Amino acid sequence: MKRDKIKVLLEEKVEKDVHICAWVRTNRAQAQFGFLNINDGSIVTNLQVVYDHDLENFAEISKFRVGTSVEVFGKVVLTPNMKQPLEVHATKIVMLGDCPEDYPIQPKRHTKEFLREVAHLRPRTNLFNSVFRIRSVAAMGIHSYFQKNGYVYVHTPLITCADCEGSDQMFKITTLDVNNLPYTEEGKIDFSKDLFGKQAWITGSGQLQGETFAMAFSDIYTFGPTFRTENSNTQTHANEFWMIEPEMAFCDLEGLMDIEEEMLKYVINYVLENAPAEIDFCDQFVEKGLKEKLLNIVNAKFVRISHHDVVDLLLNSGKKWEFIPTYEDDIAKEHERFLTEHFNGPVFVTNWPKDIKAWYMKVNPDGKTVAAVDLIVPKAGELMGGSQREENLDVLLERIKELHVDVSNMDWYLDTRRYGGCVHSGFGMGFERLIMYLTGIDNIRDSIPYPRTPKNCEY
Repeated sequence: MKRDKIKVLLEEKVEKDVHICAWVRTNRAQAQFGFLNINDGSIVTNLQVVYDHDLENFAEISKFRVGTSVEVFGKVVLTPNMKQPLEVHATKIVMLGDCPEDYPIQPKRHTKEFLREVAHLRPRTNLFNSVFRIRSVAAMGIHSYFQKNGYVYVHTPLITCADCEGSDQMFKITTLDVNNLPYTEEGKIDFSKDLFGKQAWITGSGQLQGETFAMAFSDIYTFGPTFRTENSNTQTHANEFWMIEPEMAFCDLEGLMDIEEEMLKYVINYVLENAPAEIDFCDQFVEKGLKEKLLNIVNAKFVRISHHDVVDLLLNSGKKWEFIPTYEDDIAKEHERFLTEHFNGPVFVTNWPKDIKAWYMKVNPDGKTVAAVDLIVPKAGELMGGSQREENLDVLLERIKELHVDVSNMDWYLDTRRYGGCVHSGFGMGFERLIMYLTGIDNIRDSIPYPRTPKNCEY
């Protein structure tokens, strides 16, 4: 028999016979009747089930503990004058799986720090039920945007011998016996005896491989896990996270910003439409005004301003800065906050000093800046980073030489400039950063099911 989902029942609001499988969230038993609040994971909202003494196992049901899995047969009764729009009057309730009294997830407020210690159980709380459903919906929204706009979804490799982030940022992998490593005559590890015959890493970005596919399909995107070795314990860094990285041929910096703005607005709208109950929960219990913040982004016109003009604005603002802005350096969190408040919305900061940006970015005619862009959003700071890529092979080779980039394994990448190269651009967005913004969660450890951070690799 097909089971009914609580989400569908709450949307339909139709009186009918139902069959539900779910878990008990609370049980209020009285002498002649009782109330089970149950949840089947289809929506953050619980469903109230009324049971009475006419049920042959009434006494047993009265003792069902929080966390117990149950099968409920009954009838939907509409209750428009009560807090909930409907309830189910049970004709039969069967225990499927008991739950002991020491079950950690009780109906009370748990700290997020405690819930990280039971990460395998935390999806059962309202908070993480909402966060991870929004994560699921947001992922679908991203795919929906790119697929509707004709992008090809490319699965770039997780194991790589070349990465735009540099090998010092990447996890090394090997099949060699680390307790009995082979060495060359020069005293270096002999990777010719490794599985791939050379040093390999776990990727920190799919950009380089993505660019090669953009030179065939015009518009592509990657969406998958990436890995960095940063020994950072901040609230916004993790060693394993997911990235969205589109690459577009025949697209300059202005076109890139158009796409970033359109995509972000689409995904936010998609989440608002497809996870309304979860957004409402986060708005009420995580970040007051969350929904208004997201709607403001959807309705905003994103400002575009160069890094040079940003520094001018900051220096002439009359404010005292903890970090004095300069024309050669990155901008600080306090500067990002000022920008979004000053312009009352998201801000694209463009044309950054080339000395603080990556080797593959397009060098501007001034020879001092590159055609790079960061999107700064209210309350969160940087959300996306991208650039027009350097399509001129000679200039790119000069940049590689200037920055001492090892391209010994990357001749294939340079072929994208040798054979029919063109103006092209791309950007990256950390998926967990987006989830934090969509939910109001302030720690990346709470935006991903099983976080991987320094000294933390549980489960």
